[in-house]
Amino acid sequence: MIELPAPYLLFLGDSASSAYAKTALGLKDWAPEKCVAEHASAGNDFSIGLPRLNPAEAFARGARSMVIGVANIGGGIPASWMPDLVAALEAGLDLVSGMHTSLSAFPELAEAAERNGRRLFDVRVPPAGLPVGTGRKRTGKRLLTVGTDCALGKKYTALALAQAFRARGHDTDFRATGQTGIMIAGGGIPMDAVISDFEAGAAEMLSPDASPDHWDVIEGQGSLFHPAYAGVSLGLLHGSQPDVIVLCHAVGRTTVAGYPDFPTPTIEEAIALHLQLGSRTNPAIRCAGIALNTVSLTPEEAQRVLDAESARLNLPVADPIRGGDSFARLVDACLG
Repeated sequence: MIELPAPYLLFLGDSASSAYAKTALGLKDWAPEKCVAEHASAGNDFSIGLPRLNPAEAFARGARSMVIGVANIGGGIPASWMPDLVAALEAGLDLVSGMHTSLSAFPELAEAAERNGRRLFDVRVPPAGLPVGTGRKRTGKRLLTVGTDCALGKKYTALALAQAFRARGHDTDFRATGQTGIMIAGGGIPMDAVISDFEAGAAEMLSPDASPDHWDVIEGQGSLFHPAYAGVSLGLLHGSQPDVIVLCHAVGRTTVAGYPDFPTPTIEEAIALHLQLGSRTNPAIRCAGIALNTVSLTPEEAQRVLDAESARLNLPVADPIRGGDSFARLVDACLG
């Protein structure tokens, strides 16, 4: 399991847009207690609204690592960031990255880390020695967010549900499976970097035996209907052995992300396939309801869609970010 040193200083690099600062924004939104401050390259005035501190100042305020909070196209680490990254190591901070390029691939970072006794964390590197899946039924309760496509709200839905479970007094862990989720939770397994033979075993390791009343709310990845990314979704489904699934869908999305020749499935098709495949390792699997991403709609339009879909499907349908009575009914259904 990856365990990250917190609290964090969030590095914005030379990014000038929130579109490229999703990791920093996700951490600010879902783990504000872990975010001490933000830091950016010289001359970059873009801000996510946190105090602007340099690495030494952030360390004095309690920060223990600097997280690369932006994701550039291609996932590379530009040379212009090196002075800031080295300065963080020299200030006593570890470095955390979810980029495709490994921090240790840069000799100046590896040398600075060794010289200062600091660590380099590449979040997209899975732990060594992962087992293959066993299919053994584990104790405790599990919920997995799944989707009709990629990038439509599985992480935010899982985070919102875990938060709601805790608010109702249930012992609950959010189990992260992607880079931003891992940074928010402080640990997890990057499922999209696990060799396919070990996907199910990694999911079993991520959500081990627990007390009968404990809930693991597991962040979904990919989609069974995506022609490129279905493999990670199936391994996660089998290894998670969810008692409950919540299906995520984006209003207005008609084709699979990046693949315009592939239509998204209907909600009914998606529920049926997830229950069929999930029942292989948990025959008692059930769908508690639907999480709709209604960001493109006004509040009034969104509520009309949520009500209509709930009546049509005879299931709770909610936008977890909007909350309200619809989301409360979805939480009720999840908890059974």
